[in-house]
Amino acid sequence: MRRVQIAVLAKAPLPGLAKTRLIPALGATGAARLQRQLTRSTLACAQQAQLGAVTLWCAPDTQHRFFRALHSTSGVNCIEQPRGDLGLRMLAAFERHCQQGPLLLIGTDCPALTTTHLKAAARALIDGEDAVVYPAEDGGYVLIGLQQPQPALFCAMTWSTGQVMATTRARAKAQGLRLRELATLWDVDVPADLARLRALQNTTPTTEQGHV
Repeated sequence: MRRVQIAVLAKAPLPGLAKTRLIPALGATGAARLQRQLTRSTLACAQQAQLGAVTLWCAPDTQHRFFRALHSTSGVNCIEQPRGDLGLRMLAAFERHCQQGPLLLIGTDCPALTTTHLKAAARALIDGEDAVVYPAEDGGYVLIGLQQPQPALFCAMTWSTGQVMATTRARAKAQGLRLRELATLWDVDVPADLARLRALQNTTPTTEQGHV
């Protein structure tokens, strides 16, 4: 399964840029601090899965000192996210990495995602599925993996709505893709999610989790 690469999309932990929907609960600085923690732990989880190469796709660029520090301490290759909406940025990662093999793409918002989840998704691609996803409880998804770039899954999509997973499912079917859906997970987007995050931190062993 070391053929299966992992790309992590991350925003720089800048107050007012990162985790903006959590600002009412945490303040701009607190939301940025949480972004830093989630990114660090998500990257650690990706590397601990011991699959293929892990890359960190950075926004707005790779020059923030946090990204430079991650490169220095973890050795991760930092790549600047291109301009465009989320779909175009996600597609760019697949277009770059699928030349070397299958790719799993994740963000930093899902503390429930573990190495076990990553390995299961990688196994689905190794077993021949065209695509694999972990749906999110809010109607989106927290991971998507592909054998090859699939522009139809990303272009002209309305993101950050409860219809993203349903639309992705319909588009995959229309393209004739074999799509494996795995367990539904949850992510940290709004203040109501913070209590769940705290409970997870108190109950999950740090060696297996992808959270703070």
